[in-house]
Amino acid sequence: MRAPVNRTAHRLSVLAVAALALSAATSSHAVKPVTWDDIANDARTTDDVLTYGLGLTAQRYSPLKKVNAKTIANMVPVWSYSFGGEKQRGQEGQVLVHDGVIYATASYSRFVAIDARTGKRLWTYEHRLPEDIRPCCDVVNRGPAIYGDKVFFGTLDASIVALDRTTGKVVWKSKFGDHKIGYTMTGAPFVVKDPKSGRVLLVHGSSGDEFGVVGYLYARDVDTGEEVWARPFVEGHMGRLNGKPSTPTGNPKAPSWPDDPSSPTGKVEAWSHGGGAPWQTASYDADTQTIVVGTGNPAPWNTWKRTAPGDKPINWPSLYTSGQAYLDPTTGELKGFFSHTPNDAWDFSGNNSVLLFDYKDPKTGKTVKASAHADRNGYFFVTDRLKLAQGGAEHPWKQNAIINAWPFVDGITWTKGFDLKTGMPLVNENQYPPQPKEGQDKGDSIFVSPPFLGGTNWMPMSYSPDTGLFYIPGNHWAMDYWAEKINYKAGAAYLGQGFRIKKLYEDHVGILRAINPVTGKIAWEHKEKFPLWAGTLTTAGGLLFTGTSDGFLKAFDAKTGKEVWKFQTGSGVVSVPVTWEMDGEQYVGIQSGYGGAVPLWGGDMAELTKQVSQGGSMWVFKLPKQAAGR
Repeated sequence: MRAPVNRTAHRLSVLAVAALALSAATSSHAVKPVTWDDIANDARTTDDVLTYGLGLTAQRYSPLKKVNAKTIANMVPVWSYSFGGEKQRGQEGQVLVHDGVIYATASYSRFVAIDARTGKRLWTYEHRLPEDIRPCCDVVNRGPAIYGDKVFFGTLDASIVALDRTTGKVVWKSKFGDHKIGYTMTGAPFVVKDPKSGRVLLVHGSSGDEFGVVGYLYARDVDTGEEVWARPFVEGHMGRLNGKPSTPTGNPKAPSWPDDPSSPTGKVEAWSHGGGAPWQTASYDADTQTIVVGTGNPAPWNTWKRTAPGDKPINWPSLYTSGQAYLDPTTGELKGFFSHTPNDAWDFSGNNSVLLFDYKDPKTGKTVKASAHADRNGYFFVTDRLKLAQGGAEHPWKQNAIINAWPFVDGITWTKGFDLKTGMPLVNENQYPPQPKEGQDKGDSIFVSPPFLGGTNWMPMSYSPDTGLFYIPGNHWAMDYWAEKINYKAGAAYLGQGFRIKKLYEDHVGILRAINPVTGKIAWEHKEKFPLWAGTLTTAGGLLFTGTSDGFLKAFDAKTGKEVWKFQTGSGVVSVPVTWEMDGEQYVGIQSGYGGAVPLWGGDMAELTKQVSQGGSMWVFKLPKQAAGR
């Protein structure tokens, strides 16, 4: 099912080398340590990018406005940097920028520091990867974190690494899971502060649902890498605090997973390998001092392995998978949870970004503190983040904090919508892939939309407080889906379902849409022939930036959706754009290099993806001072 990974190409060596001194532009002053205040204010400052999401709330909005619809025609490329060698594949990272230096991660667990003014490499680090890693969906890395004098990133062999940000030398390294059975890490870590102790923590998740691991969110001491707490996202599994068992997640008897008296664990096989990995980056709600993170799909995909014999799948929600979780940063205790797809039978997962925002209720005029999430299942959710942070419900999947859920893509088949009284989907029963009949290895095929690649996927959406709109990079496609017999085997894919991706429309796959979170109305849309697999960025200049799979960095008028600028980078763009100000000029940066999940799956997309050249580079653009006033 997965495309084989070239193990020869994977053989990397550690090259943590201080290759060059900092350029005169960046070494004329002392290197500035990054403080918690710097990170907490990242959304409001313009001379750096210190968080994945351009702020703790992950809105991906910049207050910069020198580049706008009137001036963007003057924006020009400044430099490009090649990640080099044969290690190209997908470049899905979002860079950080501080003190004139760009910190970028690349495919195959690589890290590079680049002079932001010149594109000159300052140092590189290449992680030594073993031959037996098991990346699900390409050898990507989505970005670093930064704090003090260190930068941090995760690796494909289930490790988290801290590097000295001036030299690239390893400060500490911690392995959190067994890569041989499927644990890995592709998401960017995130820095938060324990409000009780004042301790700064590095928060990160694990990946590996497709190999039947149990997903965890971890918090570590930024200086030592020591684990402070760990929280699993399969009900009944035990958490840890300060190296000791703490509390089970949810009910210790795990009533949302069926009993199996014949099993040594007392549960069906799936409970022991239940998925739920939070492989995307968390957000942080300073108002309630709460970590907010999406959780991954249950394992296996085959829903009948997670349903009591003779019962309906909807009655067994497979907590705490495919939803949004709210956690105490001090202890890792689960405060609340909302399920996007109970007993997820389609690998819709739920761990792409959860954005935090406020809006005024048009009926009452009161401010609502909400969370927003565009899910792979095709629905855009607005939830009450205060209610979810308060917790206390006996059955959190019924702790109904839903405000609304609107479809943001066409052709959804798996549900008729959501019941706003219960927060539950109105599932079409015929959309559960039928069980194989007696003597058969696979069941009948059914047509499902969206497919497991989702109405959207990992690529983060953004929000503009100026327009009040969310901008979702989506896709119109579907799949033929069938259930297969499956038993767990360590290190093997644990799916129990087969598929073939199909087009919905002949003229496009990608669909970029702007949605109103109060009304659910689509303000505008833009179609792309190729699948969209890049994140978005909004600015006070009234622009929306994103990348396309056929190689363009594009800018749109955020109010109207009019395309106002584009530049061809030479390979497909599947990363996340950023912007910052330096020397009085506004810069925009993005990584180029096609890969990720889409080229691996083929189906109707095969001929499209074959047209895209491989690559691996960082591009930086700027609006010169003399053009800013035009």
